[in-house]
Amino acid sequence: MSRTGLAAALFASAMLTAASAPAQEQPASGVPATITAPAPSAPALNAPAAPAAPVGAAAPAQPQAGAGTAAEPSTTPALTLPHDLSPWGMFMAADIIVKAVMIGLAFASLVTWTIWLAKSLEVLAGKLGARRAARAIGNAATLKQASHALGRNGGTGALLVRAAEEEAALSAGALDHAGGDGLKERVASRLSRIEAAAARRMSRGTGLLATIGSTAPFVGLFGTVWGIMNAFIGISQAQTTNLAVVAPGIAEALLATAMGLVAAIPAVVIYNVFARSIAGYRQILADASAGVERLVSRDLDFRTVAPATALAAQ
Repeated sequence: MSRTGLAAALFASAMLTAASAPAQEQPASGVPATITAPAPSAPALNAPAAPAAPVGAAAPAQPQAGAGTAAEPSTTPALTLPHDLSPWGMFMAADIIVKAVMIGLAFASLVTWTIWLAKSLEVLAGKLGARRAARAIGNAATLKQASHALGRNGGTGALLVRAAEEEAALSAGALDHAGGDGLKERVASRLSRIEAAAARRMSRGTGLLATIGSTAPFVGLFGTVWGIMNAFIGISQAQTTNLAVVAPGIAEALLATAMGLVAAIPAVVIYNVFARSIAGYRQILADASAGVERLVSRDLDFRTVAPATALAAQ
């Protein structure tokens, strides 16, 4: 290639380079480029998280479902122990059946102490009168002396002496023919009946003590069972085993049991005391009756003695 051709080729290349530079700059300056908006997509995983609330800060309020929606009430009842757990308070809060049981047991206890007071005075007076009569009979030499010593006393000892005198007077016409054995038997029979009647009279009321002592614990147990049944019913109705539901019924049940024991224990003790006291009273009457029989036997023996000796004995 000649120098002229090389120069022409370089010149043509320079011209082409100069012409292509304005053509590339024209779209950037003259025609605005179309900007494609990014399509919406899920938030980037690397996006910064919201700042966490401090530990002591209150939680943000949740939006309510509606302006007029009220808060839903709690279905669990507010259970509290009763404030008055005294015996009177438990009695007033008890079921009608438990109340009837308690009233019956209280009445039985009142009857027990009334019998104790009345019977104690009666047994004491009976023992004093029987001892006085037995002493007078023991110091007398004849039946007539014993009758004078006792006078018109209304005690059982005086009744024994009068019964022997009456039987001796009724049998006076037959003594010279039949002897005194029949009189002794008849006197002993009447005296034994008088003793038995006095013992029955003194024992009146003690049978009621025995009844109260034997039945009161079972009556209290009935109140206990009824109170426990009410406690279980309260548990089933409240659908809870809270102590506030169970405690009142159990307390009422235990109160009924306690009242049953309060009525039964004194009744049993007082009954045993009276049983021993009445046995002692009967023993004193037996001593007086034996003294009367001795006086009758002595009088029968003195019937065969001369009148002067009989008067000296009197």
